[in-house]
Amino acid sequence: MAAMERWNDTGIVIAVRPHGEGGAVVTLLTENHGRHAGYVHGGHSSARLRAGLQPGATVDVEWNARSHDQLGSFSIEEARGGSPAWLDDAASLAALQAVCSILDKVLPERELHPALYAGTAAFLDVLGHDRDIWGATLVLWELAVLRELGFGLDLSKCVVTGVTDDLHYVSPKSGGAVSLEAAGPYKDKLFPLPAFLRGGEGVCTADVLAGLKLSGRFLEHRLFAHTSHTLPEARLRLLSFFAEQP
Repeated sequence: MAAMERWNDTGIVIAVRPHGEGGAVVTLLTENHGRHAGYVHGGHSSARLRAGLQPGATVDVEWNARSHDQLGSFSIEEARGGSPAWLDDAASLAALQAVCSILDKVLPERELHPALYAGTAAFLDVLGHDRDIWGATLVLWELAVLRELGFGLDLSKCVVTGVTDDLHYVSPKSGGAVSLEAAGPYKDKLFPLPAFLRGGEGVCTADVLAGLKLSGRFLEHRLFAHTSHTLPEARLRLLSFFAEQP
């Protein structure tokens, strides 16, 4: 009898889909095995398992299968649910849904991304607290996703002149920063570069909104353009929460 494929890891729940008689296919962003799915017996019918398998929860799992290319099964060893603050705030909940959906739709299966796992865990740590802080962190996370998958923006120097200071805009075509002087009469066609992305101190709601529009543009036109998916509806909703603030 062939030996079973088996490993243990920690992962963040990004999707749960009912499957079969009371089971569920759970997709995790794992620390050491990338985006990985597995079948959880009772994952849909067990109230205890459902409570621990909410999007954003962190779980310690054992995966096993007869061969590496099979779906395999997850055994849940420990589950640490998300913060109640996520569910008490509509904006936080939309952000959580957006992050999980983006990861589920764009990450290649079983491709390792330990830096993205760490960044996602860091974002979840601040989610549900000060809205401007987690909003700015989300922008940084989305730019990291773009960079991790080969679609990063160059915000280090002006794409026109090469200068590294006085950067205030981003070209919607190249994804490169543009200095105030180089922008000239074209600045209305460029994206504002928020202060927190150019080394400024503090975060304001207007900058978060500008940052979400910037990262959303390149998620949609660079990353999702190479998939059969579109930007998640929850991500589109996020803009309204920041636009509504004074």
